[in-house]
Amino acid sequence: MHETTDSKRIVFLDYLRIIACLMVMIVHSCEPFYFDADGNTCFRSAGDAFWATWIDSAVRASVPLFVIASSYLLFPLKVATGAFYRRRLTRVVIPFVIWALIYFVQARPEGWFKEGSKLLFNFPDAAGHLWFVPMLLGLYLLMPLLSPWAEKATEKEVRGWLLVWLFTTTFPFLRKLWGFLFGDPPFGVVPYLFGECPWNMFGTFHYVSGFFGYLLLGFYFKRFAPTWTWRRTLATAIPLWLAGMAIVGTFFYLRIPAEAGFPVTKPYATAVDLEMSWEFCSTGVAMTVIAYFLILRKFIWDGAFYRWIIRPASEASYGTYLMHMLLLTPFVEYYRQFLPTPAVIPLTALSTLLAATAISVTIRKIPVAGKWFVG
Repeated sequence: MHETTDSKRIVFLDYLRIIACLMVMIVHSCEPFYFDADGNTCFRSAGDAFWATWIDSAVRASVPLFVIASSYLLFPLKVATGAFYRRRLTRVVIPFVIWALIYFVQARPEGWFKEGSKLLFNFPDAAGHLWFVPMLLGLYLLMPLLSPWAEKATEKEVRGWLLVWLFTTTFPFLRKLWGFLFGDPPFGVVPYLFGECPWNMFGTFHYVSGFFGYLLLGFYFKRFAPTWTWRRTLATAIPLWLAGMAIVGTFFYLRIPAEAGFPVTKPYATAVDLEMSWEFCSTGVAMTVIAYFLILRKFIWDGAFYRWIIRPASEASYGTYLMHMLLLTPFVEYYRQFLPTPAVIPLTALSTLLAATAISVTIRKIPVAGKWFVG
C-alpha cells in the first residue's frame, strides 16, 4: 500500500492507492445494507438489495489493486531477502499487530484471555478487514522464491501463466456448475475440483491460483505492457469493465433469495454463497481489476494537488486502511437516519476516507513511533 523512493516515485500508484482505499470503504459501507446486527443476511427492501449489489459490484477491484501496486513496486526483488523482510516487518507487520490489538480491546469481548489468545492464530473477529494483511504477507513470502524466475521470464511465459491463472478464476462458477449437474458433493458442502478432497485441499491449480495472479499481473504490466493512448485505453477498459460488471453483479443480484418478498433474512452462510461472483479472484472481478488498472496508470499528474494532497495521503494509506472501520460504522449509522441508501453508501465512504486519512497523515508525522502505527 505504500513506499517507493523519492527518486523513483511512480505517480500513478499514489492515485491508485487513494482510489483503492475509497473502494474498500465503499464495499464496507454497503455491508450494513445486507447484514443485520447479528451477522445474518438481511435485505430490508428491494432498494437496498439493488443499490448494495451494484455499488459493491463496481468496487470489488479494491483489494486486487493493492496487490498489483505492491507487485509493481517490489517484484522482482531488488534487495537481499533479509533486508526485504526486515523492511516488511517494520512497515507492515508491526502496524498490523498494533491495530489488531486496538480492535480487540475496543470490542471488549468477554473472556479476554481466551479471546486474546486467538490473536496468535488469526486477525481479531472485530476487525474482519484485517484479513488482507496476512494474505499480503503470504505473497511477500513468495516474492524471493519467484524473483529469479521473473528476472529471466519472457513475455510469452508470463502470458502463459496468466492464462492458467485466469482459468482458476472460473472455479467459483465451476463449483456451482458441479452442484447443478451432480447435486451435493459426496464429501462435504463445497464441491471439490482437480484433486481436492477432505484430506487434501491442495488441488492441481492450488499453487497458481488466488492472489498469486495479481502479483504476476502487476509484474506483467510493469515489464511488458506499454502505456497506451487514452483512446486505446478507454476502448479496451470500458468494454472489459462492463463485461466484468455484468458477471459480478448479475450472479449476485439474481440469486438474492427474495421469493417471499422483502425484507429478506437468512443465515450468514447465505451471504457467503451469494458472494460467489464477488470473490476477489473470480473472473468478473479480475476483468474489472484490469480495466481499472489500465485507466489508473494514465493518472500521471504531479502538480500541486498531487504533491500536497495525493502523495501524503498515499504515503499514509496503510494506516488509513487499518483504522477505517473504527470510523465507518458511526458515519453509516448517522447518515442512514435521514438519507436514502444510494446517498448513504458513497457519503459514508468519502467521509471515512477523509477522516481516516487526516488522522493517519497526522500520526505518521510523529517521529519514529508514527510509522509503527501507520507504516
